[in-house]
Amino acid sequence: MEYADCARIQRVTVLGATGSIGKSTLDVIARHPQRYRLHALTAYRSRETLRDQCLVHRPEVAVLGEERDAAWLRDALTEAGINTQVRAGEAALSEVAGSADSDVVMAAIMGAAGLMPTLAAVRAGKRVLLANKEALVMSGALFMEAVERHGAVLLPIDSEHNAIYQCLPTEHRGGLARQGVTQLLLTASGGPFRDWSQAQLKAVTPEQACAHPNWSMGRKISVDSATLMNKGLELIEACWLFDAQPEQVQVVVHPQSVVHSMAAYSDGSVIAQLGNPDMRTPIAYGLAWPERIDAGVAPLDLFQVARLDFEAPDEARFPCLRLAREAMAAGGTAPATLNAANEVAVEAFLDTRLGFEDIPRLVAAVCEACEVHSAHELSAVLAADEAARHEAERQLTRFTS
Repeated sequence: MEYADCARIQRVTVLGATGSIGKSTLDVIARHPQRYRLHALTAYRSRETLRDQCLVHRPEVAVLGEERDAAWLRDALTEAGINTQVRAGEAALSEVAGSADSDVVMAAIMGAAGLMPTLAAVRAGKRVLLANKEALVMSGALFMEAVERHGAVLLPIDSEHNAIYQCLPTEHRGGLARQGVTQLLLTASGGPFRDWSQAQLKAVTPEQACAHPNWSMGRKISVDSATLMNKGLELIEACWLFDAQPEQVQVVVHPQSVVHSMAAYSDGSVIAQLGNPDMRTPIAYGLAWPERIDAGVAPLDLFQVARLDFEAPDEARFPCLRLAREAMAAGGTAPATLNAANEVAVEAFLDTRLGFEDIPRLVAAVCEACEVHSAHELSAVLAADEAARHEAERQLTRFTS
């Protein structure tokens, strides 16, 4: 008997629908109309893209960041005869994330802005497909405690964490050693500048940094991949997701991006998950778990790949990985500070106000200047985020004057 015959249709909310993960999610959902129906789509500013998505996918609700954009969308959809309810603002975003009218929430809002709506989905006990690593980086202990308390199902969508999830036993909380796991091997492409010299890195432009060799991603995450900060944030995320210590997570540069990550076991086994570099694979896994569905991804041709290379990351040229490990070791609000400083630094780089090599220097300066506090309360996490952003903007003058 087909799934659609024996189970009700799953209603899905996509937070950050107009980004690359959101678009890929809609592509997978459109392939399975008998399984999924869209409850809500959200975006911050991209009202034209959200309009086009509403015209095609007909969600029940659409949310934008500003009321003026919501009014524009409301008029456009009314003119097209679409009955989608249009709302605006942060409160509406969190309300739709926790709405009883959806079963699954794809959390794909970029950066710290995704924290509150993702937490709202967790507190509502949803199946949460986590593509927003920053939410967990900022509030790891609080976030995982909320998952346990409210009975949410948390499925990682980052390709690396999704791969590790597939390589681990079903019950992996309580420490890796209990399952015989000795190490998590987190792969990284190395970004577009893996072989560049220090002198070449001084002249990197935003356009070069956003041209990832393997993945199709947004501008911010592409820059993070180029600096290896993305891998640093993923290291922190892996520690929280899989109850691991920082020393149990090893970053391995793998230029082909075919092995998405691995888990090493005490008996000498290493289990890996492989596939073409296409985010629709982990998205489909999260949507259908524990089943498997077609994602529209071409089968992996190992003869075409021909070789798989692995090497250690160069933390001298790419110090963001070290900064992330140090923040995780410091604990408390240190990861929230790291993330906020990096968001300001990357935005300044994309606006050509900061050099590529100055991104880790600014992040390091902010982390050194900001005190580390306990992160047991959400208010402390949000205060650390705000303080770090103010400090980063203040310190920017040292690098741009």
